Amino acid sequence: MAEPRFLPLLGVHRGRSAMTCLYRCGNACAHPAPNTSGNSYFGDLVAEGVSRRGALRGAGALVLGVTAGGLAAGPAAAATGAGAATPVAGAGTSGAGTRAPSFTPVAPTREDAVKVPEGYEHAVVVSWGDPVTPGSPPLDPTRLTATAQARTFGYNNDYVAVLPLPGDDGGDRALLVCNHEYTNPELMFPGFTSLDALSEDEVRATIEASGMSVVEIRRDCGTGRWRLVREGARRHNRRVTRFTTRFTVTGAAAGHPLLRTAEDPRGRTVWGTLANCAGGVTPWGTVLSGEENFNYCFSNGAQAPEELKPSLARYGVDVKSPMTTRGWSRVDERLDLSKHPNEVHRFGWIVEIDPYDPTAAPRKHTALGRIKHEGATVTVAPDGRVVVYMGDDDRFEYLYKFVSDRTYDPGLSARARAHNRTLLESGSLYVAEVSASSPSEIDGSGTLPSDGSFDGRGRWIPLVHNGRSMVSGMTLEEVLIYTRDAADRAGATKMDRPEDVETSPVTGKVYASMTNNTRRGAAGYAGVDEANPRTVNKHGHILEITEDGGDHSAETFGWTLPIVCGDPADPTTYFMGGDKNGVSPISSPDNLTFDRSGNLWIATDSAYALDANDGLYATALSGSEAGQVRRFLSAPVGAEVCGPYITADGRTVFAAIQHPGEVGGSSYEKPASTWPDGGVPRPSVICAWRTDGRPAGR
Repeated sequence: MAEPRFLPLLGVHRGRSAMTCLYRCGNACAHPAPNTSGNSYFGDLVAEGVSRRGALRGAGALVLGVTAGGLAAGPAAAATGAGAATPVAGAGTSGAGTRAPSFTPVAPTREDAVKVPEGYEHAVVVSWGDPVTPGSPPLDPTRLTATAQARTFGYNNDYVAVLPLPGDDGGDRALLVCNHEYTNPELMFPGFTSLDALSEDEVRATIEASGMSVVEIRRDCGTGRWRLVREGARRHNRRVTRFTTRFTVTGAAAGHPLLRTAEDPRGRTVWGTLANCAGGVTPWGTVLSGEENFNYCFSNGAQAPEELKPSLARYGVDVKSPMTTRGWSRVDERLDLSKHPNEVHRFGWIVEIDPYDPTAAPRKHTALGRIKHEGATVTVAPDGRVVVYMGDDDRFEYLYKFVSDRTYDPGLSARARAHNRTLLESGSLYVAEVSASSPSEIDGSGTLPSDGSFDGRGRWIPLVHNGRSMVSGMTLEEVLIYTRDAADRAGATKMDRPEDVETSPVTGKVYASMTNNTRRGAAGYAGVDEANPRTVNKHGHILEITEDGGDHSAETFGWTLPIVCGDPADPTTYFMGGDKNGVSPISSPDNLTFDRSGNLWIATDSAYALDANDGLYATALSGSEAGQVRRFLSAPVGAEVCGPYITADGRTVFAAIQHPGEVGGSSYEKPASTWPDGGVPRPSVICAWRTDGRPAGR
């Protein structure tokens, strides 16, 4: 039976709510893309004439590393003062099969509810305003204060990681670590009229609702359900926020004059983290988080020093208007660029926190470069060096890779863990350049070229290598602080909003979501090419990278597009060349993860481009079911699905339901969504499980 189609929702802008555009990225689509470089696009590059099949033949057998979607390879463990623990989450390769997802897909819907397949149940684990530290006050939006918010679960949960508690042999206790990307004050405060009308304490509360949370959770014995622990010491629980948490800066750029401020004249400590999007789990049991749309937290770019304005504009900072959409500088002067112009350089990093040690200072790693980080996925190369894949989430931005100087110690001792915590402090930083195999055959219609694949070759251009800048005219520190500019000069290939990047625990291949780019082919912008084969790319696609020799530290690779998203009835879509009759409509792939069988799970953002709520999807990447994308979960009205995270035993799927009710015209008094409690919409982390106890997706 054909799946139903719906008329567009009111208040939805280009497949995304106008409210989302305002608060997440400051209406970035309404402004010119920050990347104005003349770098080549796929279609402009010289074809190397290597088809995907030829590239794969030359690559040889793949060598599996330890991946961290989170910690997919099982042998890695998190050694703590209380003992060692094997991470809960991840698609462990031990005993992994190649079984494709077998659930009945959830139909497209606009219901204000979470929908999962028949034979599954779901439940909320934790919501905005739930207690984090013992003694936290209950949520009361009519009296929400900054002090209360700093002790309770933050807003708009995004990345989700689940790590075991030390000494829990039964695997029923864990720590949930979550990012909080941004806030929706219309939905948080009764009587909201404008940002300017918020009290100073309310503005502070919105800032404190950002950042990160660490909370203890427990599993119901014998099931896949997890619950928030609300009693006891909960000694690991904590909030990480702008006003309460001080970060240490690591790497070669630490202490550079561009990172120095009146408050921090040494340029080595930063208060807080902002605009945290996706992340990753390291093999040594820490959590990485990407600072993404930090630029919209700053105001008065027009009054910044003239010499800084080009670089500020390159990072999307408004250098023409006096304020920003958030107006946070009203209560945090450090965010005023006319007074503290270097403060902006202290954001846009990959940050690392240790969930097991609340006393350990979290760190900002300059060696991984400063961009608008979606997240960071960690794997281990055959020679033991750590590799981190990263996407810069903006139109026409780039894919990056970091390779550590030192090698990973798989030991469980405190000494091994201390050594591993230094791995992200120095290494080589690369940016991707890609070429096409059939550039002359791409006409914007989405028609496959004659070789049967959208594919080609690529190389990783070094920006930093052996402790030296590889970019002419830029010092090492400048490359790390102005990484976008360095990638421009190096000739990197512009992509369509690179977001999450994950590695398969079964094949070692790398998958990156290109969410969308509606300016592809528009006047003044790049036309189509083999890696972006459709004009006005509003549905996005998945990029697959096969590193040469199966070595994640390699400097060359082959690539292909296994999935080109949209309505399968649309001939411009592509799902690994298979029959599209059973494929669920899917738009704007965002966060990715894998289960232990190597199936790819895709969370979406902007699925209203297909006139239905966002969702979570799964597909096999090999065998007869390859490309048969199926909708596993449908989100409530106005929400997107983030995370996702699958436990190593496969019994639980975690997902973050972000911004429910985020629809134009929605308010606290008249919300577009009342999920999950029937009242004020509350962003929440949920879990889903099979009622028969078998692994999810089977």
